[in-house]
Amino acid sequence: MSVKVLIVDDSGFFRQRINDILSSDSRIEVIGVACNGNEAVELTKKLRPDVITMDVEMPQLNGIDAVRIIMRDSPTTVLMLSSLTHEGAQVTMLALEAGAADYLTKDIRAWINKTNSMQNELVERVVALGRSKRFIRSSAFSAKPLKAGESSSIHSSRSFDVNEDSALSKIANLTPASRKKLPITQKTKPSAIRSNPRSAHFPSSCKLVVIGASTGGPAALQTILTQLPANFPHPILLVQHMPKTFTSVFAARLNQQCQIEVKEAVDGDRFKPGCALLVPGGHQVMIESRQPDRVKILPGDERITYRPSVDFAFAAAAKVYGNKVLAIILTGMGADGADGARLLKQAGAKIWAQDEASCTIYGMPQAVVKAGLADDVLDLNCIASMLKNYGM
Repeated sequence: MSVKVLIVDDSGFFRQRINDILSSDSRIEVIGVACNGNEAVELTKKLRPDVITMDVEMPQLNGIDAVRIIMRDSPTTVLMLSSLTHEGAQVTMLALEAGAADYLTKDIRAWINKTNSMQNELVERVVALGRSKRFIRSSAFSAKPLKAGESSSIHSSRSFDVNEDSALSKIANLTPASRKKLPITQKTKPSAIRSNPRSAHFPSSCKLVVIGASTGGPAALQTILTQLPANFPHPILLVQHMPKTFTSVFAARLNQQCQIEVKEAVDGDRFKPGCALLVPGGHQVMIESRQPDRVKILPGDERITYRPSVDFAFAAAAKVYGNKVLAIILTGMGADGADGARLLKQAGAKIWAQDEASCTIYGMPQAVVKAGLADDVLDLNCIASMLKNYGM
């Protein structure tokens, strides 16, 4: 069956542009258009779309308030379209808190130039969200009490390409020949993976927790990180597919909501207990053996699909910390993280994957599970509670 979409935008240009792009794919059926939030609310009740593409700034009722009403009255998967600015990032965080499942940036140049990458990303994101078996309610990314004195203001489905020229191969010091010698892990049915939270695997002596996420990741990360106490005994490295402007806002927002410290990483930041470093958008992270307590932030290579890349971070952790890593792969499109997980597995690290039922998109975790690389497959809330109790 086709994915039924309602388009909401006050711009006639964008309504037509989005309609043309989505209608060109046989997997999608555009069943309605709206030019403001009030129309969106009414058409959602009437048409029951699978996915709504939602603009932010609109007359009568803006996108954020429209999402709140829709989540209350007619819960539906919403893809927000927001500008690639600091203000756009702040509004996007509010939209996710209101219940939106995902977002896509509105780069006007790409939309006018009709770039294939932009069109493909919109189509694939809509199809993936429309076919997802799970709908994340707004409670999954609900606002938490802010720290004293703080204000309440406020991504591609293509797999990471690993070859002899890739940054992943370089960081792991692997040649094409040595990659062929990596052990082939027997594929295991998801049902055969241990998924009992009481018997979850932990590293015997953890030095670093690395968490990777994409679509649905902001809500999932908040669910996990807000449950951790301020004295959580391990450093955390976070990789969320986001552009640069968005990661800075997302880190600041999480820091308001969490007991642990959360900050966007800068070159030379130290790993320390009770602190989560978020890799900045458009960049990659590296860990050097001679300074294993520090992160090295590198400019993102245009040839690498994901910037930041979970594969890159997992490989860096495997190289330096080996079996002292707990890696967690969360909801997201594509397979970023699967190749890095293979290196972690070879090094003896422990790997947790989010289960399908609690994922917004069961892509990245599925790739790790199907490759037989996950030690445990856990519900999102189990991951949060197990991590909270781990090492305490």
